Amino acid sequence: MSTASDESGVPSSSAGEAVVAPVAPPAVPVAEPPAAPVAVTYGEILYEVRAGVAQITLNRPERRNPIGASTVGELLHALDRAKRDQSVKVVVLTGAGKIFSAGGDLNQMGGGGNPLQAGPSENRLAGTFVDLNLMLTGQGIGKPTIAKVNGHAMAGGLGLVVACDLAIAADDAQFATPEINVGLWPMMIMATIFRNVPRKRAMELILTGDRVDAAAAEKMGLITRAVPRDRLDAEVQALCDKLCQKSPLVMQLGVDAFHKMQDMELEPALRFLEGELIRVLGTEDAGEGLMAFLQKRKPEWKGR
Repeated sequence: MSTASDESGVPSSSAGEAVVAPVAPPAVPVAEPPAAPVAVTYGEILYEVRAGVAQITLNRPERRNPIGASTVGELLHALDRAKRDQSVKVVVLTGAGKIFSAGGDLNQMGGGGNPLQAGPSENRLAGTFVDLNLMLTGQGIGKPTIAKVNGHAMAGGLGLVVACDLAIAADDAQFATPEINVGLWPMMIMATIFRNVPRKRAMELILTGDRVDAAAAEKMGLITRAVPRDRLDAEVQALCDKLCQKSPLVMQLGVDAFHKMQDMELEPALRFLEGELIRVLGTEDAGEGLMAFLQKRKPEWKGR
């Protein structure tokens, strides 16, 4: 059939009937793939997330994993990543090689000022050893932290161990605050040591600078428990697997509440915890957990 165009330019048949031009279907917007996580390269630590567990590894074994200003900045950055990553449910802190950490980097000390003051960069957060301890303890990251003590933990290295919520150590690891032997004092880590160890045992540790083995460290409260070295990885993994099965929301509320409550007087602590209990009971996960218990089934956590 022949067609012609009228003055408007709309095609028409020879009989004068307008021919409707086919209309193309609207274009379906193509969803862009989610942006890949920004790659971060650290110089002194390793960061890996696997099956809900973020493992942060002090990675200068040739120098016994010392803690300097740059290490502090990288640890702050990595802990902040773990805090923000919803897939992370547990954080493990460990050391590369056969030493957890020999403590502060003595090459960066002795010049006055704050030797552990980190500046910001693409793989560091600004802060000091105080900020690092606050992130692990006082302020918290809302997720359980586990020190996997693969070897000796001395001075500031011991400080990181006691700052974590839990600590599993190889049975041949040793622990000490040797600062007194070089004319220093473990000022910073006293705050966390005395939150874990009775006064006289802690004072003996600090005043003498003597080493204690893993069995003694367990009795003192420096670590949660000691395990055979060849079982360390398996024991920590089993603990992580167990924690990853809990409600991440309730875990966050509980861990944060503990860190806020621990230095309160008794009555303010009870009042505060009463309010936190009400918050927990108001979550969907609490309702799901109670229902699953009554129905004798595994709960399905929603994180709400």
